[in-house]
Amino acid sequence: MERYDVIIIGGGLNGTSLALALGRAGLATLLADPVPEPDRADPGFDGRSYALSHASCRLLRALDLWTPLAPQAQPILDIKVTDGRPGEGPSPLMLEFDHAEIEEGPMGWMVEDRYLRRALLAALDEIPNVTRRTARAVTHEVSDTTANVTLDDGSTPAAAMIVGADGMTSPTARRAGIRRLEWSYGQTGLVCAIAHEKPHHGTAHQFFMPAGPLAILPLSGNRSSIVWTERTPEAARIGALDDAGYLDALRPRFGSFLGEIALDGARFSYPLLLSVAQRFSAPRLALIGDAAHRLHPLAGQGLNAGLKDVAALAEVLADASRRGEDIGRQDVLDRYQTWRRFDTATLALATDTFNRLFSNDNPLARAVRDIGLGAVNAMPPLRRAFIREAAGLTGDLPRLLQGRPL
Repeated sequence: MERYDVIIIGGGLNGTSLALALGRAGLATLLADPVPEPDRADPGFDGRSYALSHASCRLLRALDLWTPLAPQAQPILDIKVTDGRPGEGPSPLMLEFDHAEIEEGPMGWMVEDRYLRRALLAALDEIPNVTRRTARAVTHEVSDTTANVTLDDGSTPAAAMIVGADGMTSPTARRAGIRRLEWSYGQTGLVCAIAHEKPHHGTAHQFFMPAGPLAILPLSGNRSSIVWTERTPEAARIGALDDAGYLDALRPRFGSFLGEIALDGARFSYPLLLSVAQRFSAPRLALIGDAAHRLHPLAGQGLNAGLKDVAALAEVLADASRRGEDIGRQDVLDRYQTWRRFDTATLALATDTFNRLFSNDNPLARAVRDIGLGAVNAMPPLRRAFIREAAGLTGDLPRLLQGRPL
């Protein structure tokens, strides 16, 4: 029987990052994912990018990933938050975050999916105690001492514990009997990358409109990543348009401040909802990333929250292993759950509240939120606290998010 310390089910960014962290910490790890590796390493640009917080980029440095990523990474130097309506432009009251107000440097970096995935896979090639397998988990069973997984290639590996990194509909979580708290926002996220005529100067924009926020996030060169929230019926209509029609719908919302715009890469859409697992651990099992939580993208914290899971779980397991503990024991896994559940619940509540407060055209709500944005902007200590929060520099940070090795 194949025997490992940890079996990770799901080879997305979170699962792969965890495999790399555990492998570097000396734990024998199996990473199982049904997507063929050549597909995951595709060098083509499909439009997907991530706003990685300063703390998340510290994790990438601690895992020796930053050197290949840095040439393509775009620093986020400024964030402007405004309120308004399509075609009318933003309210004169805004909230602006300048990276110069904190000592650590940029609040974060924009990194394209194609570069991050390839860097992770290349790094795993150098870790001998991480095994990768193109296979889907069919079922798993746990006992007092072992977790056994049956893969669709016929193999039945065993480990001290399993990690579910297999997305929001996580079959791993369902098999473990873990339920979810979730509801739909009735909104859809339209995602693409655009090329534009004028430079963005490293500035990210969050423009709150009645249907939902439009995020304009700087990429390398004269390009930006777009995360555009619309009510689901309108999003379906826009998504069915050809590229020219899509851009015609975007322009009144985007404005002309970056000059002429054109699509750069593919277009995506996905339903927006809140979905949080009621537990992040079960007997000999832990959940990370979307398997544990799926949040509204307005704060850009989706991957950052997943990387916090990775950093916390890797630290808990590595420290327990060095102390000679059974890393799959429930009290060990409860340390991870305790570390991450409160932070996740707080973030979920904040994003849910902001989306409900700003995604409407109520005149009273509009006046209150505009005054609130202006008031926070006029209070440097409070504004600086928000900047540090956005940069991921607050709270009880695992060592990897501090830039320290395990």
